[in-house]
Amino acid sequence: MPSPVIKLNSGYDMPQVGFGLWKVDNAVAADVVYNAIKTGYRLFDGACDYGNEVECGKGVARAIQEGIVKREDLFIVSKLWNSFHDAERVEPIVKKQLADWGIDYFDLYLIHFPVALEYVDPSVRYPPGWFYDGKSEIRPSKATIQETWTAMESLVGKGLAKSIGISNFQAQLIYDLLRYAKIRPATLQIEHHPYLVQQELLNLAKHEGIAVTAYSSFGPASFLEFNMQHAVKLTPLMEDETIKKIASKYNREPSQVLLRWATQRGLAIIPKTTRPAVMASNFQSTDFDLSEEDIATISSFDRGIRFNQPTNYFPTEHLWIFG
Repeated sequence: MPSPVIKLNSGYDMPQVGFGLWKVDNAVAADVVYNAIKTGYRLFDGACDYGNEVECGKGVARAIQEGIVKREDLFIVSKLWNSFHDAERVEPIVKKQLADWGIDYFDLYLIHFPVALEYVDPSVRYPPGWFYDGKSEIRPSKATIQETWTAMESLVGKGLAKSIGISNFQAQLIYDLLRYAKIRPATLQIEHHPYLVQQELLNLAKHEGIAVTAYSSFGPASFLEFNMQHAVKLTPLMEDETIKKIASKYNREPSQVLLRWATQRGLAIIPKTTRPAVMASNFQSTDFDLSEEDIATISSFDRGIRFNQPTNYFPTEHLWIFG
């Protein structure tokens, strides 16, 4: 069965169940993407910062060459990294990313973070990461979000992106962006799991007609490898007794329950795995419904705990972006 779709305010249909490409190792990325396409996935969520767009593109090319899909069957997402927020840097880096993927357009292109950093030429280091010197220096750019968004809008007119959106933005900045946007953001991608529900932000997006994509749907599981203490100390959601009890009730995996909690509430999801059985299980997570009581029980896990913020990865006093 194909994924259900979400109608974007740009007029395009976006698959509700996609495949995330963060931390997919370069050595296996082509095969992982190829196998995900064979499993049924059509949306792939990539980014400059993931450093694997060339390899992911090879997986797409193989599937197309073998006649499994056509380019127009796929919904490929990528993101503008912080070092390319200055208006004159946006189009050139998008063209580089498209070339890396081996495609002519992105179905959706997002501002990855509301953070403008000084330009680092791709010939010096790519992806550039957070540090100007590749070590520890955070060097801001003077680019405003308005400057960057205006450059993003030009991508649509030039056919380089069909839809544009934002990621990791908070409410006040979204309201500000909507005041000057000629093209409204089609989507907002945020960290979203039972430990971080962000209901008021979801309310804003719904009222403004902005689709929401959840990343890190399994909460701390994605962040244990970074030795984040608040991730290590929390009970993994898929091992939580309440989640396991709900999963047993529906004869489903805990992972499927966590994903369905998001999709049944209208969000898109982008889980990632390299294991074929889990790949299929995640994809088949929309063909059952949770009771309203069970949805409320899972939502009550909310503790406002965020994992994906710069200050959790490295010490800095410059990037309190979720304050």
